[in-house]
Amino acid sequence: MILEKIHTRADLLALTDAEQGQLCREIREFLVRHVSRTGGHLASNLGVVETTLAIERVFDTKKDRLVFDVGHQSYVHKLLTGRAEGFDRLRQFGGMSGFPDPSESIADAFIAGHASNAVSVALGMARARTLEKQDYSVIALVGDGALTGGLAYEGLNNAGASREPLIVILNDNGMSITPNVGAISRHLAKVRLRPDYLGFKLRYRAFTARIPGGRKLYQFTHKLKERFRRSVLGTNLFDSLGFTYLGPVDGHDVQKVEELLKIAKALHEPVLLHLITKKGKGYELAEKMPAAYHGVGKFDPALGASAVHKPCFSDVFGQTLTELALENPRVCAITAAMRDGTGLKTFSETCPERYFDVGIAEEHALSMACGMAKQGLIPAVAIYSTFLQRSFDMLLHDLALLQLHVVLGVDRAGLVGEDGRTHHGMFDVGYLRQVPGMKIYCPASFLELRRMLRQAVLKDKGPVAVRYPRGGEGSYQADTAQTLLKEGTDCTVVTYGTTINAVLEAAERCETDGISVEVLKLATIAPLDFAAIEASCRKTGRVLVVEEASNRGCVADALFAHLLQSGVTGHFCKQNLGDGFIRHGAMQDLYALAGLTAQALRDKIREVCHEA
Repeated sequence: MILEKIHTRADLLALTDAEQGQLCREIREFLVRHVSRTGGHLASNLGVVETTLAIERVFDTKKDRLVFDVGHQSYVHKLLTGRAEGFDRLRQFGGMSGFPDPSESIADAFIAGHASNAVSVALGMARARTLEKQDYSVIALVGDGALTGGLAYEGLNNAGASREPLIVILNDNGMSITPNVGAISRHLAKVRLRPDYLGFKLRYRAFTARIPGGRKLYQFTHKLKERFRRSVLGTNLFDSLGFTYLGPVDGHDVQKVEELLKIAKALHEPVLLHLITKKGKGYELAEKMPAAYHGVGKFDPALGASAVHKPCFSDVFGQTLTELALENPRVCAITAAMRDGTGLKTFSETCPERYFDVGIAEEHALSMACGMAKQGLIPAVAIYSTFLQRSFDMLLHDLALLQLHVVLGVDRAGLVGEDGRTHHGMFDVGYLRQVPGMKIYCPASFLELRRMLRQAVLKDKGPVAVRYPRGGEGSYQADTAQTLLKEGTDCTVVTYGTTINAVLEAAERCETDGISVEVLKLATIAPLDFAAIEASCRKTGRVLVVEEASNRGCVADALFAHLLQSGVTGHFCKQNLGDGFIRHGAMQDLYALAGLTAQALRDKIREVCHEA
């Protein structure tokens, strides 16, 4: 086993070509074996094995800076930088993250959980290197999907103009970037990749650097060459942005990728290396169904990932929105490259002319929805809470100023488990409540989601958000419009969404302790049912607000401020996700960490009652 002998970069450099091929096969076997036990991102990592091996051989990622975009393809990098043992607890509580994390290893240059920012981050590092007169390389590994996000082009545009030495590796596993423009194009592409051509370019640059006026001579001849090339061939996007474009090249050819990375490094200018790879390569099931194996739970490698799918809030959202679209021809659906994840597959098949996937472009999704709403359509935009953060300016400027009727399906609200800090939907409560005129529904069951979404789409006016968690409903499966869910005399507990399940169980346990708990479940967190809350708090004199959200901008603060302004006194307390970020791990471990389990809430209620 070659993989067992890899401990340092020196071990990688000592490998023969044949041993490199064997190592790639062993890495794929290792990934399938371990990810099948823990769950994680599989297909994307299987597709970058050779590319990552070449990167780690050419660059010392403990000194050179490798920036991932998005980061779910970083497993091979982790494996080759001394973290093989960490895969036993990959994405588990207290274990190794599924994304690059500088706190985990010096080889991880930057956090990477959201798309399209890698070039911008890499350029910042390159500028820092130049200003501090240091010597290291900066590489951005970007997937073709990330190039559907506008931020990627902001970074490319500035990086090309900067002339900072920077290498962007485009991992193209499903999207054609540069169109085929004929035989001359194919011929010149081959010429540009020939070692003798690239070697001459490097020698010519070195020569001109040594002679008086050589820099100006090189610039003049470079411009002359580029003008001639473009007159014959035309140009591609990356050339126009100021990059030296190399490719496309087979990303599964370690030796070729390594050769071109060395050349790109020596060019000492912005370079884009375009690699063609196959997502899921080496594992037949992942090759055939790369989307299904992008993110998987535990599975049997021999049988493949389970096709059993438990009903979830995303499914109910998609089904209900499809029904509403069949009732009203003005209803449309928008997603930012997450059709299946947001439950919109059925909608896309039933009403294809009213379904729009804009790519990884949440800002554009919101602005486009506002344009549609202004002209009389009813757009529903389904975006994960953690990605909707990107569109905050659009929520204020494009949506709220005109009070347009756009419905936000805020998916993955609350904790999401193993994806961790970059993906928890912790902050939407705070930022959505800041949007003037925004109505925010918080269904606690499938039935409530159906009713609230119908109300939001067909009856409400202005901005509306319906926020719901990842996964399915709990023991509470009713549809209750009233805020007062359970009467009590000793303590008022206020909550919303599926957190009601833990609250109700905690209230039942408190009854055995002789503590009578009144439970209020908020259907909306904007507006708030202050009348019901005031009445309950005047009765009990003790209030605990429980939220699966950040402490920053939480509902509790608004409630307490209102109660004090209204002259309601008592003992006020809150339990939420705190002021920082929540690590990755199984949901039960994260709820325990945050004090949101039924037992923890029971103890909290007892504490509130005894302190008051």
